[in-house]
Amino acid sequence: MNSQTSSLAAADFEAVRTAGVHMPLTQFGVIDVKGDDAVAFLHNQLTNDVQHLDASTARLAGYCSAKGRLLGSFLMWRTADAVRLLISHDIQAPVQKRLSMFVLRAKAKLSDATPEVAAVGFAGDVRAALSGIFDALPDGIHVKVEGPHGALIRVPDAAGRPRFLWVGTKADIEAHLPELDEKLRRGPAELWDWLDIHAGEPRITQPTVEQFVPQMVNFDVLGGVNFKKGCYPGQEVVARSQYRGTIKRRTALAHGETAAPGAALFHSDDPGQPCGMVVNAAPAEGGGVDCLVEIKLAALDNGSVHVGAVDGPRLDFLPLPYAFPSDV
Repeated sequence: MNSQTSSLAAADFEAVRTAGVHMPLTQFGVIDVKGDDAVAFLHNQLTNDVQHLDASTARLAGYCSAKGRLLGSFLMWRTADAVRLLISHDIQAPVQKRLSMFVLRAKAKLSDATPEVAAVGFAGDVRAALSGIFDALPDGIHVKVEGPHGALIRVPDAAGRPRFLWVGTKADIEAHLPELDEKLRRGPAELWDWLDIHAGEPRITQPTVEQFVPQMVNFDVLGGVNFKKGCYPGQEVVARSQYRGTIKRRTALAHGETAAPGAALFHSDDPGQPCGMVVNAAPAEGGGVDCLVEIKLAALDNGSVHVGAVDGPRLDFLPLPYAFPSDV
């Protein structure tokens, strides 16, 4: 998700709201984990419960360093013979390599399925088009249906419109694209990034590796962390962040003139040190960029927040589509 070039047109945003859009997604990589111990292995490595992941569910999960900082984020689900991890393409190789180092004697093998697998995002009035490919459509968020053409997952709404993710073999998806082009507008991959941002769902990419504890990017709110499961790398830090008191940093939705992942944020009252960081950014409707930013909650109370320096572009904050848990 970057803001340097935009292939988004006004008609792309309009189609999401008034019709339907499909977007071939090239920003993702796919890791398949196979073997008798695949589930147990991943359960001991990721922030979410893999042991009880059933065939009709997808889940968000993170992979942390020993210091509890996110090395990667995934959407994960089970296929017939694997646990499949959808990850930002730019960090797929290093995350796969690091996870593989910890397999040791476990019967689990990680492989890069990206060359054989493709993903397409759908947003808006897309049910009729999808019904030509899948017999049933998932209704609940992160509900998955599996069919002859792969997996179809309902993902959180954005811009008030339903969204679906289809992941299948590259050959199968490419065979269906002409038919989808007749029924729906084809949007660029960046439109999906914009929709993810408006769903308030952060994605770890190369510029933000090892920058955030899961709660800083709202993963506890989004269901990406299971606090009852056993140990995983960084688990003590993540648990301590949850239970030692108020969480002081969160991810917020903002609009600005320009922003790129990894850029530091500065507050008008404290120009000497950063108050946050841009997590994801995508071209916005009507110009500029919309972004998810990790920030000290106190910095949202008054004054102004700027990208790159205290005299950099100002950010205007927008409401997220979900609330943070109340501190008890």
